[in-house]
Amino acid sequence: MSVELLTLLFFGSLFVFVLLGTPLAFVLGGVSVVFLYFEMGTIGFYLLSSKMWEAMHDPMLMAIPLFVYMATLLEKSGVAGDLYDMMHQWWGGVRGGLAIGTVMICVIFAAMSGISGAAVVTMGTIALPKMLERGYDKKLALGAINAGGGWGILIPPSILMVLFSLLTEVSVGRLFAAGIGPGLLLFALVSAYILIRCFFQPHLAPALPVSERADWGTKFRSLKAVILPILIVLSVLGAIFGGFATPTEAAAIGVFGALVATTVNGRLSAKIMMETAFSTLQLTALIMWILFAAHAFSTAYTALGAQSLIEDLMSDLPGGRWGALLMMLSTLFFLGMVLDPVGIMLITLPVFLPIVQANGFDPIWFGILFIIMMEVGYMTPPFGFNLFYLRGVAPPGVTMGDIYASVIPYVLVTLLGVALIMIFPEIALYAPRLFFS
Repeated sequence: MSVELLTLLFFGSLFVFVLLGTPLAFVLGGVSVVFLYFEMGTIGFYLLSSKMWEAMHDPMLMAIPLFVYMATLLEKSGVAGDLYDMMHQWWGGVRGGLAIGTVMICVIFAAMSGISGAAVVTMGTIALPKMLERGYDKKLALGAINAGGGWGILIPPSILMVLFSLLTEVSVGRLFAAGIGPGLLLFALVSAYILIRCFFQPHLAPALPVSERADWGTKFRSLKAVILPILIVLSVLGAIFGGFATPTEAAAIGVFGALVATTVNGRLSAKIMMETAFSTLQLTALIMWILFAAHAFSTAYTALGAQSLIEDLMSDLPGGRWGALLMMLSTLFFLGMVLDPVGIMLITLPVFLPIVQANGFDPIWFGILFIIMMEVGYMTPPFGFNLFYLRGVAPPGVTMGDIYASVIPYVLVTLLGVALIMIFPEIALYAPRLFFS
């Protein structure tokens, strides 16, 4: 059978089972094992088990449950509520200030947690009702939470970056560093969008009345809310970038910091510890199955010879290497509308990485573009995860149509950020060179 027909059957089978609702890990693993057997016989199983055994000995795997535990604990610690009160006092007097403050909290939460849903759920619970009470436009407020919540996978530490590193063998420390510049860029772009739009349409996000604004003494006293988050961020990222700890060791430091923050806020209890441990076990087990499926997919994909076929197709695209890059990013954008980011990563990375290498693109730089497109996937209809997280915690007056409509301008702003990073690669590459020269 020709490689073209095999590739069509392989990917066609994957999408048929995905559309039937079969869990992605079992689709990838099951279909890959079947095709691997017919292509290589029983020897393919030995090759696959060898790869899985090698993967299970990778110390980087320990970082995943640690970062998940840290994020889940921080979500329950009460840190976000204190941060929002502080932002409310400092930014409430500015048109759109509460939305910008919410976006800023998402940046801080992203630098502490490593996952996307934590900030969306927390800010949807705390910030959204308060913004709506103050007369904020629903779509402006919903979009700000959706956009900022997605940065949990871009601003280090990031569980998705750990998975990207495991699948591509690029340095996770350099990938973490590369996320800093783009994360700050997106924060600046989203904040500028909110400020400019509220300047021309002040009714969308009115400022707090003068009588309700905090005095300077209250503002400065409220700054104590950022002490614990900053200490957690500095302990995790400082340990990695300072060369004092590996990402896995830094994740353990972050867990300790999250425990301290929860204790200081009076939230630490046996119930919270049990709930956090159970949630961590569930998500870690899911990730491990997905990782096994990824190895099965990669092995089968290589054995079928589809890699050379895809490379040849990409090389024939108009625009050369940049045409191939735009095609890859466009594919990620459309897949993000229907698949979860981890699944997209497993399906596309074995296909895209050889193309990236053949065209001479920096894999760290491409990794950041990839992660940002996954972030866009979290917030684009119809199946963006953040949309459903937000719907689950939104007040009764907020409809799914409101949430869908709210993301459009924020997606455009994010894609502008992608274009800037493509034009100016140093936005992503400066920090890795600075910390890992």
